[in-house]
Formats: sequence, C-alpha cells, structure tokens
Amino acid sequence: MVIIAYELLRMDNFYIFAHNFTRHLKYFLVRNWLLFLFIIPCLRLAAQTDSTVRQEPAVQHAPAKVQNAPRDTAARPVKKKVPVVRKDSTGAIIPESAVRPAAPVAPAANNPAVPAAPATVTPATAAVAADSVQQQAVVPSKQETAYDLFLKDLTVKNVFLKANKPSRLDVNKLRVYEDLDWLVYVMTGVVLLLGIIRLSYLKYFSDLFRAFMNPTLSQRQLKDQLSQSPFPNFLLNSYFVISLALYLYLLMYRQQYITSNTAWMAIPGLIVLVAVVYGVKYLMLRFCGWLFGSSELADAYIFILYLINKVLGILLVPFLVILAFCTPELAKAFMYISIFFIVLLVAYRYIRSYSVVKQYLSFSRLHFFLYLCAFEVAPVLIITKVLLVALTGGL
Repeated sequence: MVIIAYELLRMDNFYIFAHNFTRHLKYFLVRNWLLFLFIIPCLRLAAQTDSTVRQEPAVQHAPAKVQNAPRDTAARPVKKKVPVVRKDSTGAIIPESAVRPAAPVAPAANNPAVPAAPATVTPATAAVAADSVQQQAVVPSKQETAYDLFLKDLTVKNVFLKANKPSRLDVNKLRVYEDLDWLVYVMTGVVLLLGIIRLSYLKYFSDLFRAFMNPTLSQRQLKDQLSQSPFPNFLLNSYFVISLALYLYLLMYRQQYITSNTAWMAIPGLIVLVAVVYGVKYLMLRFCGWLFGSSELADAYIFILYLINKVLGILLVPFLVILAFCTPELAKAFMYISIFFIVLLVAYRYIRSYSVVKQYLSFSRLHFFLYLCAFEVAPVLIITKVLLVALTGGL
C-alpha cells in the first residue's frame, strides 16, 4: 500500500511538472515567435541600409581598381566602323559630306580684298529640310477631341455664343415686392366687426332686412322700430363708411391709380371723405326740410337713404375680400358685378324715395329727374373727377 501511494504521489507530481513545463514552453514559444516577427523586418531594413553603404565606396574606388588592374598585352581585334547610310524621303542616298556641317570659315578681316564665301545649300540639305517641314505640318501639335468638335459646332449654330451676337434690351419691369400683410389684418377686422354687430344686435338686423325687403310696410312703424336702437344704427352707419372707403381704395388699387405704399394715407382719407359727404348731405336734407316746412318728408327720405346705405355696407363685405386677395382677372370680373349691385341698390333707393315723396308733394317726373342729376349724380361725378386728377396728376 505504501508503495502504491508513493507511486501515485510521484505520478501526481509528474502531472504537475508536465503541466507547468507545457505552460512555460507555450509562453516561451509565443514570446520568441513575436520577437522573431518583429526582428525579421528590422533585419531586412538593416541589410538594405548596409548594402547601400557598402556600394557607395565601391563605386568611388572603382577607378583605382581599374588603374591597378594589369593591362592585357594581348592583341585585341579592331572593330571597323560601319558607315551610316542616310536616305531622304525620296529614297536617295545622302552622302556623308552633305550631312556633316561645314567648317566655319573665318572672314578675312585683315584682308578686305578677299570676299567671304557664301553659304552653299546642297540639294540633299534642302531635301532634308523640306522633309522635316512636311513632317511638322502633317503631325498636329494637339489633336481635336469630340468635345472640341461639339463646342465648335455649338458656337457656329448658337446665336448667343457668336462673337457678333445681337444685343437685346431687357424690357421686363422689375417686380417690386409689396408687403400686403396689413391688408389681411384689415379684412379680418372688417369681417370680425360685422360679426360682433350681428351677434350683439340680432333683433335690429332682422328689423333692418325686413324693412328693406318689405317696402309696403308703414314708414312710421319701421322708423319707430329702428329708432329704438340708436347705437346699432350709428354702428352700421359707421360700418358703411368704412366698407365704402375700403371698396373705393381697392377699386383704385386694382385699376392701378394708386399703389399699396400709400394705403396708410389713402384709406383714412377716403373714410374721412365718405363721412364728410354723407354728413353734409344729412345736414342739407335737414336744413331743406326745416326751410320748406317738410321735416316729416325729410325724415322719411333720410330713413330710406340710410337704410339702403346700411344694406350696401353689409353687401360689400364679400366683394372686399375677393378684390383684396384674388387674381387680377377674377378681381376685374367681381368688380363689375359689385358695380352692378351698387347701381341696382341706388336705383332701388330712388324708386322708393319717389313713392314716398309722391305721398307728400305733387311734382312731375321731370322735376324729380332734375333733382337727381343736380343733387345726387353731379356731386358724385365731380368728387370722382377731383380724386382722379389728384391721384394721377391730370393724366
């Protein structure tokens, strides 16, 4: 048993030894292999540098070795020089004397009697010179590519690439940028104001359009119903002034009488102008009613006048939006449509006024027509003419 245990112990030590030996051997081999891989390029580089260093002195001392070398006393065969036969382009043989340059002859400076010999040109020399000139003419210095040929063809065909191309002036006008953001806010404010008035005074709106659509109702009854709300009446009259002023501005802008740069001055000026015209008209009607003792007739006519104006101010809102933001062709079409509606409402106002005035006064239709021409149409035409002259400078 002791012997067996001893043998097992020895065997265990042998395994440990073998394991350690194998590990150290692997480490040694790997390290030496890495060193070998690193040393080989260095050895090759060192060998190359060493060979270059050794060759340099060898080249330097080569003449010395040649000088010290024993001379070969043996007879060497003499190589005969083969004459070079030269031919020109025609195939004729050129003699060597013609090829060799002639020895320069010094001019006889001391002896002026002896003239200088003229330079003789042999036929062979002239043939060689002509051959060289012909070769230079045949072989181009730079061959043309397909791209060069394309550019030449394009230069010949294209008008604008020619040297004497025609000059044309640019007659297109420079488009000036116009900032119309303010117009968006103005149109939004106009529509918003109408919506606020409509929602705030719903009953007044219903009475207004009922009086407009039903002319057979009693004037006193309609007047009493609408006079109960003086503030919405004032608001709608003011709204008509703003709406008509914006319509006149957009009309002149689309017809190119004014530019968008003058909007800050043109729109307030038109608002003041419309307000002054209708304010003066209101005062004149009141004064004429008091002067001729027809205040009731004047009130009836003023009621019809401002009733149509309120409806016209509301009717112009969609046309304002279209004239402000649509294309010029569409704006022109809707401009004529809006003018047609305005003329229609003005005619409706005079028809209703004639029926009301006929109840109070007896007059002929000729007198009524003269009144319209003198007090309704003529002032409008005069004001329009003055505005156009002021804006266009009399053109």
